[in-house]
Amino acid sequence: MDITGNTIFIPGATSGIGLALAHALKERGNTVIVGGRRTELLERIAAEGLETVRIDTTDADSVQTAAKDVLARFPATNVLITMAGVMRVEDWHRPESFLESAEGIVTTNILGPIRLIAAFVEHFQTLPDATIMTVSSGLAFAPLKVTPSYNASKAAIHMLSESLRLQLADTSVKVVELEPPSVQTDLLPGQADNDHAVPLDEYVADVMNIIETQPDAKEIQVERVKFLRYAEARGDYDQVVAALNASDPH
Repeated sequence: MDITGNTIFIPGATSGIGLALAHALKERGNTVIVGGRRTELLERIAAEGLETVRIDTTDADSVQTAAKDVLARFPATNVLITMAGVMRVEDWHRPESFLESAEGIVTTNILGPIRLIAAFVEHFQTLPDATIMTVSSGLAFAPLKVTPSYNASKAAIHMLSESLRLQLADTSVKVVELEPPSVQTDLLPGQADNDHAVPLDEYVADVMNIIETQPDAKEIQVERVKFLRYAEARGDYDQVVAALNASDPH
């Protein structure tokens, strides 16, 4: 995707990677619309100079309403970044300790992006250039033991991205996959202070550099995530999974 001159909708960007990326993209000359559920956070973000829209990606009607609002107010919207996601520690020994969590993660992390893409894909095909950026994770390629549903949801997003790229190859729509490593955010309790995670500002700066210097990249991979992303290809998958889980504070 181009680094500037876009109109970008980022649902799920009221904190963490999404919000930091929204500010970085705005600073590069893009119009950025942040989507989220909490009105008070959206009001604060609007005061910081970003556009906002209320959206709950777990609610199909909310996605449709928000998409119509975005396209009515910003008809030049040509980039969708499906940032909304949740991550939870789960114990799969007993259904009462994981089933509700797993269902919620699948709804947010898989159905949410699917609903968003469905709401924008026809509009994007009318434009000369458009981008769908999905958000997977290094854990799509090597599992963290304590987060089974999250790992599985991000593996699904990776394969969805690969498949959509093939299907939409005959259109003007690019499909780009953002693959974060562990980043210092509040995605999990204690994550923001995890010494094994990449500082948020450093991560977003690296992402922006990749977008700028590799505009045809299909996967946005900072160096840290390649340890997980290519473990199986390198032949050291078992060692990578062991190292990943040994360093986990949960």
